[in-house]
Amino acid sequence: MQLVINGEERAFAAPMSVEALLGELGIDARKVAVERNLEIVPKSAYDQISVAEGDRLEIVHFIGGGSGDDRFTVAGHSFGSRLLVGTGKYKDFEETARAIEASGAEIVTVAVRRVNLTDPSQPMLVDYVSPKKYTFLPNTAGCFTADDAVRTLRLAREAGGWNLVKLEVLGDQKTLYPNMPETLKAAEALIKDGFEVMVYCSDDPIQAKMLEDMGCVAIMPLGSLIGSGLGILNPVTVRLIKEIVSVPVLVDAGVGTASEAAEAMELGCDGVLLNTAIAHAKDPIRMAHAMRLGVEAGRLAYLAGRMPRKSYADPSSPLAGLI
Repeated sequence: MQLVINGEERAFAAPMSVEALLGELGIDARKVAVERNLEIVPKSAYDQISVAEGDRLEIVHFIGGGSGDDRFTVAGHSFGSRLLVGTGKYKDFEETARAIEASGAEIVTVAVRRVNLTDPSQPMLVDYVSPKKYTFLPNTAGCFTADDAVRTLRLAREAGGWNLVKLEVLGDQKTLYPNMPETLKAAEALIKDGFEVMVYCSDDPIQAKMLEDMGCVAIMPLGSLIGSGLGILNPVTVRLIKEIVSVPVLVDAGVGTASEAAEAMELGCDGVLLNTAIAHAKDPIRMAHAMRLGVEAGRLAYLAGRMPRKSYADPSSPLAGLI
């Protein structure tokens, strides 16, 4: 017997009841609804109504709802949270895990470092932050040449199979500003090698457009210096980048508190990536929660559309009927 279930052809030995079919499929009948040939099958009749050759069935269940039409999507990967967080600078892995949980982030950046051969039994990040729960985003933190960045991400892909990566090639130790010629060189090599590259870059609209045209899947201009907490120093150029490129734009680096995360989102950015602002807060867990709310509030404000700025006052109470 051939059936079409949820658009997929399935073969069965003989006709059977809807209840028996669900049992054979390993589906709990109490948790689903069934439509047979465009007619809903009442739960009370699952054991009475049979399915036959050629029947078309839809079996559905409830999933978590919410703002499903406003998800963050990059390179075909969809996420509910627009906050991305790093995993460094915490006092220990336990605090890292608790902060990430409080942030609501679904993507976490991870640096690639050598295994401790002296004591290979030491705990690792994956013992506390599972790649089954979070999307790991390998990055090239600490790389100062294109060759080192490419080599690092090839090792990361070999270690975990990750294709979505964050590229950063730094110019010097003092500013950690991006070296854009080396960044462009590395991005070209990685894209040619099949990577989906999210790229940390200067807040230069022209360079951002070049990176998009090259094939980068997300542009990540700095808000200010990495780890500085100075906030978004050049909101005009960040906004220009958002207007010029069509791939996601995320502010990366410099955000120090929740109001600055909200500001990035109010500019129209698709997301915010941060680490130090949470890890070096007096209470990292509470700050992680604050950042989560800041990103959500900024996104809602951007979608709502702010009131126009005016040069003079405009009373909110009507003047008609004034005593």
